Amino acid sequence: MLEKLENINERFQKIEQEMTKPEVISNQNLFRDLNKEHSHLTPIIKKYEEYSQAVHGIKDSKELLEEESDNEMKEMLQSEIDELEATIPILEKDLTILLLPKDPNSGKDVIIEIRAGTGGDEAALFAADLFNMYERYTQIKGWKFEYIEGNYTEINGFKEVAFSIRSDEAYDSLKFESGVHRVQRIPSTESGGRIHTSAVTVAVMPEAEESDLEIAENDVRVDVFRASGNGGQSVNTTDSAVRLTHIPTGMIVSCQDEKSQHKNKAKAMRVLRARLNEKIMRERQEEESELRKSMVGSGDRSERIRTYNFPQSRITDHRIGLTLYNLEAFLAGDCEDVINALKKHEIAEMLKNLNK
Repeated sequence: MLEKLENINERFQKIEQEMTKPEVISNQNLFRDLNKEHSHLTPIIKKYEEYSQAVHGIKDSKELLEEESDNEMKEMLQSEIDELEATIPILEKDLTILLLPKDPNSGKDVIIEIRAGTGGDEAALFAADLFNMYERYTQIKGWKFEYIEGNYTEINGFKEVAFSIRSDEAYDSLKFESGVHRVQRIPSTESGGRIHTSAVTVAVMPEAEESDLEIAENDVRVDVFRASGNGGQSVNTTDSAVRLTHIPTGMIVSCQDEKSQHKNKAKAMRVLRARLNEKIMRERQEEESELRKSMVGSGDRSERIRTYNFPQSRITDHRIGLTLYNLEAFLAGDCEDVINALKKHEIAEMLKNLNK
């Protein structure tokens, strides 16, 4: 580990030197990439400096202890040594965690799609609840939320809805949300007071840049049509809505939220690129199924990951066996406890695999 840390430190120093050069500063793409790498390495370097200072502190104090004759001074030096030695295992664990392999999509923005599953209108209403939950969570975190496209129901639910969240922390925090979210509650239309169970599917996709995934122009058919609002009322008198069909896979993405055809096409292309990227990732992950089994769930959309029980105000995350009784606050965007627990579990599983 120490050799690896030394190599990282050398790379960090080189990046800092490069970022001061005028030719690098003037090259926006290069400067951005170096800055991103610098940000990624900074916490490792800071922890490594803390570790090095502790090691040198122990060495220096031990040398002084051998030369010291005053008993009071010797006690003070020994106390300092004991204190520093106690921090070494903690710092080593922190460094091990920082050196764990990064998810290749770490630091990326995300596009999230929510689809109502079994449960009809009740599932559509819960899809809207989850949409609002992620929007509020984004606001609390100070990230950027952008609505892309939705298919509303007559009772203000969503058959499906897509949106993006932009932040360096978005994918790392929300990647665990992919899967089936189950809700248990009494619908407002239920006169007998019976609890109904519905399901909503969430797909969290890292947003792919054009450089990540090139889509051939000939592979996409573009259709334009007149946008319409809820209930079919016209919201635009021009053909501004756009439908993209990816011919090789049959994937279809449409967008009509913007009044500009150009903007709708750009939004739809972002979703298409994210979906295609996810398909490639999924195929790759299936080839590495053993690795996937070791993580927090598989991220499979068919996998039930969480249950929201309204009568008991209970949330249960089935992957880590976590149950909380703060459903109202959770749906208001207070999701951090569950997200942090999932992150810690993933790290624990990765550390466990290192020792196998």
